[in-house]
Amino acid sequence: MKTKEDYIEKVLYSEEEIAERVKEISAKISEDYKDIKKPLLTVGILNGAVIFYTDIVRRLSIPVHFDFMIASSYDANTQSSGKVNILKNLDNDPKGRDILLVEDIIDSGTTMNYLVNYFKEKGAASVKVCTLLDKPSRRKVEVKIDYCGFEVPDEFIVGYGLDFAQHYRQLPYLGILKRSVYSK
Repeated sequence: MKTKEDYIEKVLYSEEEIAERVKEISAKISEDYKDIKKPLLTVGILNGAVIFYTDIVRRLSIPVHFDFMIASSYDANTQSSGKVNILKNLDNDPKGRDILLVEDIIDSGTTMNYLVNYFKEKGAASVKVCTLLDKPSRRKVEVKIDYCGFEVPDEFIVGYGLDFAQHYRQLPYLGILKRSVYSK
């Protein structure tokens, strides 16, 4: 019987490399927001960012509030539709809040650009973006990324929360999925 690892072409970043980068990013966020008046509203973009999100916020040394959204510009395929759908909105009012959006991967930029503008229109005091992975070769819309884990090549990456058809999220590392898995 094949294991999930049999479908991985190459490990890009090990569990240890990810943990070290999370530690560095969390320290930088804590430093940048050390004088904040209200708790930072951290917004995890579900489902892919949940592991990265929890690892980041657990290491922050500043007061935070948790919230989550489900937003995507992707349909059932691996290509962006160009239209963003919000399937779950915040439970907290963003008006007057400093918001940190935490995403798993930014490739086309469509969803994150939409969310940054959405929160600015809702009266957020500030909006910053933290992403585990940046795939600039796929960018269609520019997005300012304030905190980035790793820049990655134009490959299908899974693990550490990222999936293909709801599989591979639980892998503790980030790996390139074999093309034969998703090109059927």
